Amino acid sequence: MNLPNKLTLSRLFMTVLFLVAVFWRGRWNDTVALGLFIAASLTDFFDGRIARRDGQITNFGILMDPLADKILICSAFIAFVGRGVMPAWMVVIVVARELAITGLRLMAASKQVVLAAEGYGKNKTLSQIVAAISLLVLMSYPEWGRWGTWLFGAWVPPFAEATKWVAVALTFISGAIYVWRNREIYLSDM
Repeated sequence: MNLPNKLTLSRLFMTVLFLVAVFWRGRWNDTVALGLFIAASLTDFFDGRIARRDGQITNFGILMDPLADKILICSAFIAFVGRGVMPAWMVVIVVARELAITGLRLMAASKQVVLAAEGYGKNKTLSQIVAAISLLVLMSYPEWGRWGTWLFGAWVPPFAEATKWVAVALTFISGAIYVWRNREIYLSDM
């Protein structure tokens, strides 16, 4: 197994640890969750770059990298509903978009068509990661004592709120554009 695929698998493992940290009620659990999410997000950044740079693109990576991304993001946003920092309707939009795009790609693959990721999708993913990190900082900074409150207390709550809305808007818009641009895939079966 090559390094990019190991990074992808580590993202899945870190997602499990991240969820444990989010829901475990301990002294530094939210800070640990923040660190795990950042580390998992970095594996997403590096696995594809290394695979392309070193010519290590595999069928496993092509399938598992986007799946690991979706599992990480959807797990985080669902956990945020459980922790009360994100409304369920926002998460429904995120999860529904990811499932719809995955279904569309599977439908295209059954017709021997490969649907590549688009720029909107990459911006959507970045906005989701920024929103998740912002919400995790919001949950974590009280653990850091008065320095955390002093450094983050004034600006993190409104920033986290704004990043949630941006992520959900870009998720919806990018999904709608992707479905519209690739409508011939599903309209041909109607």
